[in-house]
Amino acid sequence: MNPLQPKKYADYPSLVQGDVLALLELQATEFPGFLNNIAHKADYAYAPEKWTIKEMAGHIIDTERILVYRLTAFARGEQNPLPGFDEDQYVLNAHFPDRSLASFAEEFSFMRKANLYLFRSLTEAELNRTGVASGREINVRRLLLTIAGHLVHHIAIIRERYL
Repeated sequence: MNPLQPKKYADYPSLVQGDVLALLELQATEFPGFLNNIAHKADYAYAPEKWTIKEMAGHIIDTERILVYRLTAFARGEQNPLPGFDEDQYVLNAHFPDRSLASFAEEFSFMRKANLYLFRSLTEAELNRTGVASGREINVRRLLLTIAGHLVHHIAIIRERYL
């Protein structure tokens, strides 16, 4: 599968090869380094109406927060459906252009490292629990894979279209 073409987040898990926890740990340090290495392109968008690298970094962080909330809720047995979110509205209503790419790198690193404590604590039973988000049933394990795959997807887009 081409990592630039998943069908929304449904195919992100297929982008994960090997041990998802090992990948999530690696991403905690590699992605911030990647962002810091491309700081000179932070405000670049490859076409009109496309996000800048700063906006994409903000989107990645927002999405991880939302997916981790869903993961936590379902692992803890939440039975109520959770709403979707409009990623374009989130980016539009944020002030990502006002920040440095280094601040996104640092924030991602701290956030992911904190999330890893939760990820590592999940039992097999918790990983198999399901819930409804964005009108679809999903299990905790798939959310974990989605978190990792979402970043794989966006790094591929940055490399292909921004650099």
